[in-house]
Amino acid sequence: MRTATVTADGDQIRWVELPGREPCRVYVHGLGATSPAYFTEVAVHPLLGGRRSLLIDMLGHGISDRPTAFDYTLESHADALAAALVSAGVSGAELIAHSMGGSVAIVLASRHPHLVSRLVLVDANLDPIPRTPGSSGSSGIAAYSEQEFLSDGWEEVRDRVDTHWWSTMRLAGLEALHRSATHLVRGTVPTMRELLLDLKIPRTYLLPEADGPLLGTDALTEAGVSVVPIPDCGHNIMLDNPQAFVRATAAALAGHGQP
Repeated sequence: MRTATVTADGDQIRWVELPGREPCRVYVHGLGATSPAYFTEVAVHPLLGGRRSLLIDMLGHGISDRPTAFDYTLESHADALAAALVSAGVSGAELIAHSMGGSVAIVLASRHPHLVSRLVLVDANLDPIPRTPGSSGSSGIAAYSEQEFLSDGWEEVRDRVDTHWWSTMRLAGLEALHRSATHLVRGTVPTMRELLLDLKIPRTYLLPEADGPLLGTDALTEAGVSVVPIPDCGHNIMLDNPQAFVRATAAALAGHGQP
């Protein structure tokens, strides 16, 4: 396990590092998750292994610190990750980022372009979404006020989510979980989609084939983003169909687009 101090208050981000050749690959988890639990199997697969790889946990999640004074905006998450990458001596990294982690990775690439050379986004949030009471995802968490969530809303969310997600969600700080969800559904200005369209690095977006066409695919493709549907999976593509995920990700990182 490696550690970097990423805020003026001394808060630390931690990651599991796999040795290998450069350029570095950085795996970023989604809301209420942790990168080692979601990415280890695919990161060591023969098609992806052999690279220096950081399975990193954002502030508030997993093995990283859970500060209650941190605001957990997408921009703040991105800046904290940037500080960790600089501390680790990383530049020009290939980012593989899931869900909220994909949104943070887009912001990171926009705000700190020297740190990112390629993006593989795994069913990432690109647009603001409405708050939806009763939902098990970010929109349901954000439907509570922070006080409501800290009081007993988190227990209602615990009882709604599946046991796999709760096994890592329970490691997140409650303030971190609520604020991260709130800022995720709110999005950024410009939106994550607009930031993605403006990036000049190679970008690939993986999504479950069963979800149907991705909103705005034509504009994304025109801007150079490869949109790749993956069969036989849900939102957690790397867990549901690791073989297809590895093939698609390896193709994207090799610059081949469609696997």
